[in-house]
Amino acid sequence: MSPKRIALLGATGSIGSSTLKVVRQHPDRFQIVAAAVGRQWEKLLPILEEFHIPVAAVYDADAAQALSKVYKGKILSGMEGLLALVSDSNVDYVLNGLVGAIGCNPTLEAIRHGKTVGLANKETMVMAGALINTTLKQHPESSIIPIDSEHSAIFQCLAGRPAEEIECIELTASGGPFRDFPKEEFKNITKAAALKHPTWVMGEKITIDSATLMNKGLEVIEAHYLFGVGFDSIRVVIHPKSIVHSMVQFRDGSLMAQLGSPDMQLPIQYALVYPERLLLDIARLDLTEIGKLEFFAPDTDKFPCLRLAYEAGRRGDTAPAILNAANEVAVAMFLDEKIAFTDIPKILERVLGKASIGPLNSFEEALAADAWARDAAKS
Repeated sequence: MSPKRIALLGATGSIGSSTLKVVRQHPDRFQIVAAAVGRQWEKLLPILEEFHIPVAAVYDADAAQALSKVYKGKILSGMEGLLALVSDSNVDYVLNGLVGAIGCNPTLEAIRHGKTVGLANKETMVMAGALINTTLKQHPESSIIPIDSEHSAIFQCLAGRPAEEIECIELTASGGPFRDFPKEEFKNITKAAALKHPTWVMGEKITIDSATLMNKGLEVIEAHYLFGVGFDSIRVVIHPKSIVHSMVQFRDGSLMAQLGSPDMQLPIQYALVYPERLLLDIARLDLTEIGKLEFFAPDTDKFPCLRLAYEAGRRGDTAPAILNAANEVAVAMFLDEKIAFTDIPKILERVLGKASIGPLNSFEEALAADAWARDAAKS
């Protein structure tokens, strides 16, 4: 069996790092033939050298130029470089671990070129889920396999069952570092405190999203488009230990759950070899040591971002793209310590309140909504 030839987008992030661990365990099964990052070329360089990767793309033009001076492989830049990477005939599989709206267009391009996409970039489905699904129907040889731990869990629980058999999807959430904080103390939350996630090690943006529960809100929208389930049939359940990664309630009363250690290597490898399962060297669960599993309802009064995500999802059309773009701007401002933690949902609510929600029939319309929302959030 020839190794699966992978284009790894977001190679230096947390998803990329976990993917590299999987590839190291199974060098006979996987070969990274292309890698991409936003701008961190210094971190990409040792990856290119270790895996002898012939092609790389760096979104930032200056960073791409710097990399080209020290690496002899082919170096691409900009969105054109990302699109060229995923459409290359030498690539079998695109693993999209990019963060933010930048990951949407490469997903579309990969689908148009008949690739299987392992999707960890939730913004793809949030920004243009309906458009992605239309494109998948036009290219039935392509497919998306979710990599987010929650959506991978749902995918595993469904095991190919049709959407009409689903009564409810239950997305688990750790609740982040502030689940037990009193609401009146939220205004004093610091960047350092918000970046201390209790169970997962992730990039800064997704860690802040987890602290506000916006990450779970984006996952609700993503689940709607991935699995064809209405928003009234998607519940969020707080599960602090992050052992149960999500559940599916079927119409016959069966509740299926996927459990595992909080390690992204598992959903990544599953997405790479589906429907096969390979040996994976990660920690195993011992339920006798865990003792008990706790579940709670989320508090949308303390965490209004989750409520706003449901509202945007139900409005549909360009509303999710507007929410996502405004959130990216607000989180960036919080990380730059220009706004308070409690300002994030305030900005999102104001942007959604003044937005003119339009139809989403093309990627250009998604981009226009994204651009408008970024300007509105900044102002």
